[in-house]
Amino acid sequence: MRMSEDTTNRDMAPLERVDWDAEAAAFDDEPDHGLRDPAVRGAWAARLRDWLPDHPCELLDLGCGTGSMSLLATDQGHSVTAVDLSPAMVDLARAKLAGRAARVLVGDAAAPPVAGGTFDAVLVRHVAWTLPDLDGALAHWLSLLRPGGRLILVEGVWGTLSPVGIPAARLTGALAPLATHVRHEPLSGDALLWGRQVDDDRYAVVATARL
Repeated sequence: MRMSEDTTNRDMAPLERVDWDAEAAAFDDEPDHGLRDPAVRGAWAARLRDWLPDHPCELLDLGCGTGSMSLLATDQGHSVTAVDLSPAMVDLARAKLAGRAARVLVGDAAAPPVAGGTFDAVLVRHVAWTLPDLDGALAHWLSLLRPGGRLILVEGVWGTLSPVGIPAARLTGALAPLATHVRHEPLSGDALLWGRQVDDDRYAVVATARL
């Protein structure tokens, strides 16, 4: 799932009632979804370059939406497996990634249809806060990494009147006993990432799998 300006300013419907197939056609209209603006795309590309290894790697993009982050990763020379629960999102991601070093699968981000211990990095953007068994998902995502691989979570507490999301401390606390290193990186101050100034708390957490 991705958060948009619209979803932070209205009462959230229960997530299981969101029809992501119906949302797919307009999904990329949000600046940080479609990454159509060169400045926004460049800002995310810079972050991704910092989070991922500096050599070609195998990346798993969970809850990939229409594949915009996966596309950036392939631009940087990485091979990508992208997973989303929505067939309509997957269709759009496959079209976006056609001819790239990427495969796109329909599947649950919490239990993706991939083998363990096979990825150098796992990217999960705006998904963790929606999961009923967060701790189980975090442990499973780390198990998908090769030793020393990186789990990259992009999350937040969106909105100021009726905030939704997950505090960074919840993730760093859960990951600390499972990983060798956990880093919290604030993202709210970088307006280019969102295509506008934001007042809520947006961040990344990067955890390194045990050797």
